[in-house]
Amino acid sequence: MSTLQGLSEKIFLDRYARKNADASKVLPGDTVLVLLKDDLSFPVKEAGEVIARRGDEVEVKMRSGEIVTTTITKLTHTVENDPEQMWDRLAAAMASVESEQQQALWQDRFRYILDDWKLVPGGRIAAGAGASDELTLFNCYVIPSPHDSRGGIMATLAEMTEIMARGGGVGINLSSLRPKRTIVAGVNGSSSGAVSWGGLFSYTTGLIEQGGSRRGALMLMINDWHPDLLDFITVKQTMGQITNANLSVCVSDSFMEAVKQDKEWQLVFPDTTDPQYDELWKGDLEEWRKLDKPIIVHSTVKAREIWHTIIESAWKSAEPGVVFMERYNNMSNSWYFNPIICTNPCGEQGLPAWGVCNLSALNLSKFYDDEQHDVAWNELAKVTRWSVRFLDNVIDRTPYHFAENEQNQKKERRIGLGSMGLAELMIKLNIRYGSPQSLQFLDKLYGFIAREAYLASAEIAGEKGSFQAFDADLFLQSGFMKNMIAQFPEVEQAIRAAGMRNVTVITQAPTGSTGTMVGTSTGIEPYFAFQYFRQSRLGYDAQYVPIAQQWLDAHPGEELPDYFVTAMSLTAEEHIRVQAAIQRWVDSSISKTANCPSDFTIEETEKLYELAYELGCKGVTIYRDGSRDVQVLSTAPQKKATDAPLKEEQGDQAEYLQDALEEAQQNAHEGQQQQGAQEELQQGVQTEQQQGAQAGQQLAIGTDDASSSRQPAVGTVDANSSHQPAVQSSAADRQYKRRPQVLQGATYRMNTPLGMAYITINDLNDVPSEIFLIVGKAGSDVFAMAEALGRVCSLFLRYGDHGNKVQLLIKHLKGIGGTGAIGFGHNRVESIADAVAKALEMHVQAKGDAHQSVQQSVHQSAQQPVEQSSSPLAVTGYAAPAPVEQAAAAERAIVHRESIDLCPSCGSASLINTEGCKQCANCGYSKC
Repeated sequence: MSTLQGLSEKIFLDRYARKNADASKVLPGDTVLVLLKDDLSFPVKEAGEVIARRGDEVEVKMRSGEIVTTTITKLTHTVENDPEQMWDRLAAAMASVESEQQQALWQDRFRYILDDWKLVPGGRIAAGAGASDELTLFNCYVIPSPHDSRGGIMATLAEMTEIMARGGGVGINLSSLRPKRTIVAGVNGSSSGAVSWGGLFSYTTGLIEQGGSRRGALMLMINDWHPDLLDFITVKQTMGQITNANLSVCVSDSFMEAVKQDKEWQLVFPDTTDPQYDELWKGDLEEWRKLDKPIIVHSTVKAREIWHTIIESAWKSAEPGVVFMERYNNMSNSWYFNPIICTNPCGEQGLPAWGVCNLSALNLSKFYDDEQHDVAWNELAKVTRWSVRFLDNVIDRTPYHFAENEQNQKKERRIGLGSMGLAELMIKLNIRYGSPQSLQFLDKLYGFIAREAYLASAEIAGEKGSFQAFDADLFLQSGFMKNMIAQFPEVEQAIRAAGMRNVTVITQAPTGSTGTMVGTSTGIEPYFAFQYFRQSRLGYDAQYVPIAQQWLDAHPGEELPDYFVTAMSLTAEEHIRVQAAIQRWVDSSISKTANCPSDFTIEETEKLYELAYELGCKGVTIYRDGSRDVQVLSTAPQKKATDAPLKEEQGDQAEYLQDALEEAQQNAHEGQQQQGAQEELQQGVQTEQQQGAQAGQQLAIGTDDASSSRQPAVGTVDANSSHQPAVQSSAADRQYKRRPQVLQGATYRMNTPLGMAYITINDLNDVPSEIFLIVGKAGSDVFAMAEALGRVCSLFLRYGDHGNKVQLLIKHLKGIGGTGAIGFGHNRVESIADAVAKALEMHVQAKGDAHQSVQQSVHQSAQQPVEQSSSPLAVTGYAAPAPVEQAAAAERAIVHRESIDLCPSCGSASLINTEGCKQCANCGYSKC
């Protein structure tokens, strides 16, 4: 493992190897990263070796064997070329805080645990320790809730910006800010509300994301009593308000009890006119109550209504997450002196104000005893104990840029030892992740790690002293410690005898980049997939995760056993039960995503969240594959899954007409006929916008009116409009075909390399004239680009009188390749554009074969909607589309493809939701 290759080497050189700031010193033989594509959004870097230099011009032999000529300004020159050098640096840096007599001993021990990636340090530690006195070794921070004033908000913004500029993520609880429309006496106006200020923090994070090499990461939270709660829950359903932050709601036990009993819930806030408001209000409602200060009830709603709104939003877009904050504080070892107010951006570390993440991970894949077919327990115990000391030393080795961070961290000495490689270890042990057997194994494994870590912290306390706020009696009263000492009484004995060095010891972080570099499963998650595509000069080749490839090589012709499971092959309940089993032994929290299939219902989502609460989880985040905002948020039997997208399309139709109007206005000099067309289009725009707005209101309400609207859905035929006379021919009509109120068409469900595509093709005068294209999750780049492709295709089809427009469009779209392909033979789909071309071909063929059948069914269709086909190619509006053989072949060819997005770093379609964050399976980029 001291020699890295491919993606692992690139991640190491780019993120963690020590750099030479003066690239002018590069010489032949040096290892470098070459910037091959200088693009802020999609840069491309590859590793190579300098073979010649002439002034500022250098020749580099790339790992592929290609010779590239470039300049020194496009080189990243690394001082460290392999992990061995990094391990030496880290071991020396962490041992430097030991006494002079112990430095050599601990440098050897730290070097031992780092060797072969047995302990994988957190990214900031790996990049900064021993390399710079300016780089923080902490990944994430929580800063105090903003003081409820303009100056307080700006101070929080400045603190957040400074931390992010140094590579740290930030968590902020917005509950201290007064709700919207609250009077602000000083300016004789009213407040815009907590959510609007969250938009400011989000916007600033986006600026930092564009300017820095490490992108900003932000978590925004709000408490369940805040009057702006419902606005916060639904804010991401309005595009552009908060786009650069993760969102979570802090839920109390009393709220959950109100949900169970269907009670009313009050949304409240302190009386901002109280003379001591500015002085005493810090965002803690309980502290305000203890001061006997006045509280104003802003509204009273059913707790279940709020809860269901959270569930609906999470079902639609995976946000907001839920953190059971009251439980978190009851379980927290710092309950008696430092309340948890927020989590870091990925949710695994709940922190007090000015708290920090201090993270590293045990690589569990290295602790498999092949001879015993068991965990190498003794080796795991030794590495765990020495790793606790390694992380404790980080606290004294890191530079502090805010005095408040140093004061708080040295008061509690919070560390977070986690794990990666769990899924790989379980495969080696032939244990299926998520099975009842696995839950017993996880309880044993993580209980063992927790015991060893706590005994190590107590041992260090006996040598160096406990954390400043330590009180044995109070510390042992936390919910976590009660569970710990019930199982391991020796831990209580050690703590009472020697003290406790660290307030918390265990954290399960995502480890996306470091896990990808090491080449094992990340965090506590299962593998996302065993097969992936890798680009080379020879094209895209299917490759397997090494442990899967090794098994296949040893068993030719056989399929992987059932204990080779992926994130999407597990049930959502299995995800949650694994999380709960591990949470029992984690004194902080866990970054874990429960992946759900696309047909996962709202009711199932609600049961999942409630199961997480019942099982003792501190929080829960789900990701429903392909979730998007345009679906009706009701599961009444009479409502079809296609209703919402179809009605949403009416708003899109108005936008198409608006585009056409603008085009007509630009060409008004063409004569009086053009002016008449403008008026006609303007009238159409107003009509369509009104209809779209009505449909949008019904969708937002989510009532039966959305299904029983007078506007017929696309794919059904209205008797009155189906016999409308053809649109009058004119110069304007030939340029742009006016859209009637109702069009007849079909929807095709087609698997693509970027996920399942729903392609709706509508006909005007028996000719395809409109395409709606839905791929992926609303708000994703893939969704936006697919929508744009559909709009452009529709405009092309509706403009002009070219007789072969459909065939021309097919010709230019068919065969366009992207990052990989899916399917085989004539079912092979190269890209979304290729899928549109294939859908058009099938549409034209099916329409021709079914034309007579359609004519006979028009009157029947006017009376009742055509039932949606259960085929993976769902065709509506046509009766018995042909050929049947083609649809059947497509049915057999369908293999479920998880929705993915475009990576902003490497540009490949490899961005997936895992461990509570977006991570790239190709280049290792992580949004967190």
